[in-house]
Amino acid sequence: MANDAMLKQLWKRFVRSEAIRTAACFIAAQYISLVWATGRWEVRNSEAAEQRWRDGQSFIIAFWHGRMLILPSMWPTTAKMHMLISMHRDGEMIARAIGYFGHGTVRGSAAKPGSAKDKGGAAALRGMLKALKANEYVGITPDGPSGPRMRASDGIVTVARVSGVPILPCSFSARSRVVLSSWDRFVIPLPFTRGIIVWGEPIFVARDADGQALKAARLAVESGLTAVTDAADTALGVETVEPEPARVPA
Repeated sequence: MANDAMLKQLWKRFVRSEAIRTAACFIAAQYISLVWATGRWEVRNSEAAEQRWRDGQSFIIAFWHGRMLILPSMWPTTAKMHMLISMHRDGEMIARAIGYFGHGTVRGSAAKPGSAKDKGGAAALRGMLKALKANEYVGITPDGPSGPRMRASDGIVTVARVSGVPILPCSFSARSRVVLSSWDRFVIPLPFTRGIIVWGEPIFVARDADGQALKAARLAVESGLTAVTDAADTALGVETVEPEPARVPA
């Protein structure tokens, strides 16, 4: 416990330094590029995503928070993407790192605007809808920014319902990797590894979806993302990461 408290204090000091944050984001971007360039990456079930890229049709890519690292490199440079990033200082560092790959960001929360968890949710929703209307793309971690791990929030299906575009689950795994002990069990692939990227089937949410339909869509996102994540891990013979138990509403 004492070591954990010390590490948290060191991290707080680290992220307060502008120079250190800038250097860390640059190094992170270079590492992502190195892993992508040196790895042997196989992509599975990408037909739906590739068709929409070719046709210039927008969609929402969903990926668990712990499986976001390789996304900036795997995404085609011809398709403009905006990743939803939290307002937290850690979110700012992620935004800077992906900026090196030419991706845009939308800052805020995927929580329902006006809810107790809304942290810039209304502005973020407007930004995402604007991007999707322009036939661009939006990336959302439905269990971010702080969990529970591999449990989807309502925000992503709200964006899909209002925009009318589908959600495409996507995940990756790597044979040589480090899995952090963080809440999301963040996966860091190592250079020269073999990796697999798995896409799921598109999930559509009707514009007139009610409470039960939205719940069903949220669970479809959750199960779809868990399925592609498990498929990637299993294909490489590495240990799967289990979802955190769902939180029971107070």
